[in-house]
Amino acid sequence: MRFLIIIPAHNEENNLPFTLDSLQRQSFKDFKTVIVNDGSTDRTAEVISKYVSHDDRFETVNLEKSLHQPGSKVVHAFKKGLETQDINAFDIICKFDSDVIFPENYLEKIEEAFQNNSDYGLVGGLLYVEKNGDWVYEGNSNKYHVRGPLKAYRKESFVHMNGIRETLGWDNIDAILLQSLGWKEVVLPELHVRLIKVKGADYTIRPADYYGKYFYFLGLNRFLAYVAAFKEAMKSKSVSFFFKITRSYESCRNNNLELKISENERKIINRQRWEMLKRKWLKM
Repeated sequence: MRFLIIIPAHNEENNLPFTLDSLQRQSFKDFKTVIVNDGSTDRTAEVISKYVSHDDRFETVNLEKSLHQPGSKVVHAFKKGLETQDINAFDIICKFDSDVIFPENYLEKIEEAFQNNSDYGLVGGLLYVEKNGDWVYEGNSNKYHVRGPLKAYRKESFVHMNGIRETLGWDNIDAILLQSLGWKEVVLPELHVRLIKVKGADYTIRPADYYGKYFYFLGLNRFLAYVAAFKEAMKSKSVSFFFKITRSYESCRNNNLELKISENERKIINRQRWEMLKRKWLKM
């Protein structure tokens, strides 16, 4: 099976070499990588050129800086890279981040999983971050969900769900839609991918405005959005956090902001969330 890897990058001169070096070291060699330089103002373009000039598996696309909208920005860059390729020439479509380090057998194990399981639609490893000199599980999501920096889709499943959405919450929407279409999302826990991040950064802490928008663009109805807001407020041990999240959500509703999912897809997402709520909270 052949891989098409799309890597959006904005001002990643320090991190990108680690990602690209780890791809060059892969035991599985049949892949093409398109690095999308999304309006970088540092030396990202120079870094990319070194790889493109010495390895014909690497190509680049240069964009003017896209609007900084959480979620949509990275997907916009991904789609611009995808547009330059004939996806029918590939079997596996990957959206990788520009600040991760893959183990040498990463692509090999991903390809093996797809080859041996025809119902696998989305496969990935687990993210690890450096803490006190050790690499530890990031813990920003459950261990059964393939995180945004690591997405590897079977081409047929990617086409079946009509690609990924240019919106906040895209990396949860894809998994829900794939499941509704009969595809499986599978995490290979033995594949440890190192996530490079600024020391002291905490990816689990998000402002209330982020969560309100996230729940809205995920397509959650008011009841499920308020339940989700309550759960986040409980984690933060803050009643005011709940009201801030719901105000953000209601603001999006009042302004009737455009959703990037269809009404049918919205129903699918709400149904999945309701079933999950019944299982976890109501024990039904």
